[in-house]
Amino acid sequence: MKKGWEQIKLGEACSLISRGIAPRYIESGGLAVINQKCVRDHEISYELCRRHDAAAKAVDKERYVRVGDVLVNSTGTGTLGRVAQVRKEPKEPTTVDTHVTIVRPKPNRFYADFFGYMLMKIEDEITKSGEGASGQTELARTTLQRKFDVSFPTSLAEQQCIVTILDEAFTGLATATANAEKNIRNVRELFNSFLCLIFGKKREGWKDKSLDEVAMQFGRGKSKHRPRNDPSLYGGKYPFIQTGDVRNADRLIVEYSQTYNEKGLKQSKLWPKGTICITIAANIAETCILGFDACFPDSVIGMVVDPHQTNNKFVEYLLQFFKGVLQAQGKGSAQDNINLTTFETQKFPFPSVDVQNALVERLDAMAEEARRLEGVYLAKLASIAELKQSLLREAFSGRLTSPPTRAVNEAAE
Repeated sequence: MKKGWEQIKLGEACSLISRGIAPRYIESGGLAVINQKCVRDHEISYELCRRHDAAAKAVDKERYVRVGDVLVNSTGTGTLGRVAQVRKEPKEPTTVDTHVTIVRPKPNRFYADFFGYMLMKIEDEITKSGEGASGQTELARTTLQRKFDVSFPTSLAEQQCIVTILDEAFTGLATATANAEKNIRNVRELFNSFLCLIFGKKREGWKDKSLDEVAMQFGRGKSKHRPRNDPSLYGGKYPFIQTGDVRNADRLIVEYSQTYNEKGLKQSKLWPKGTICITIAANIAETCILGFDACFPDSVIGMVVDPHQTNNKFVEYLLQFFKGVLQAQGKGSAQDNINLTTFETQKFPFPSVDVQNALVERLDAMAEEARRLEGVYLAKLASIAELKQSLLREAFSGRLTSPPTRAVNEAAE
């Protein structure tokens, strides 16, 4: 340990580590309540707060957030472990709900913003420390108190110097991140503009048809057995995909994580490679093409195209363009959804098969270039994230003594 530095457990550095309240929600008035959606990218989005009826259920002032507090998301895969510091006084009295933990430093021991960076440094460790079943993970207060070591200089002046260096570096990296994210959006918008150019206006010789009219098979998947998650259905040789797999696929689905056995197949249906999958519940109008024979539930529509009338790539691109239209038709119910009836009334434009094939060649080339460019910018984001962690490691080992200007400038190029 560097001279003048200490290493202790996080709990020893804190005056409070506590989950928030179980709110009684109201539409307006009352007390602002920070939830997990508010904590992202080391920032707190107060505009996403909900309201608690403090008159009906009082809140201990200790659970009002204060400048210097660090908020830690404490439940759920994908959200657990995210941290953000309260750097400015909230515009109104604000607390957190039971899914967020307030981590408050001991007074006079830390320069306030240094404490925030100290928690960012261990964020990845916190994320990996949830306990419980998938999707139901919890971060215990005692885990925060006892598991994590934190290092810091005892001098508040030295802490402030470290914050000054990190603030400058992270401001530059935030700009680089914003530019990379903007470039990704631009790439996607450019490709969508190309789809609009092709499908956005009625063309001579194109005929409006329903998907059923140009399909050899068109219908919902099957998963008849109840409960659907019965373990006796799974663990065989037949791939089983769901709406999330379709959403996460990049046009062609080439991998799977779940399989049916013979019993599972018997209560389902095996669709052939090349089938177009269209989600109709939860994630509406997401599409992909099967890269292998697979089963799927009735929350997904399968379409096997008639090759004399169309090809699956053309239809998948067509559905990408009409995604917004289909999603709008699914609004209004308790859970957004569409169904086979939606596609009975919805017509889509189809040119001749030769024209479709030519358009698919152009779209494939555009999609490949868009994928390449997006990959470049995603790699840039990954390198920026790694640089942030590297700077935090340097800072909290006492080795970051001057601004890393060159590294930040290179990341911004």
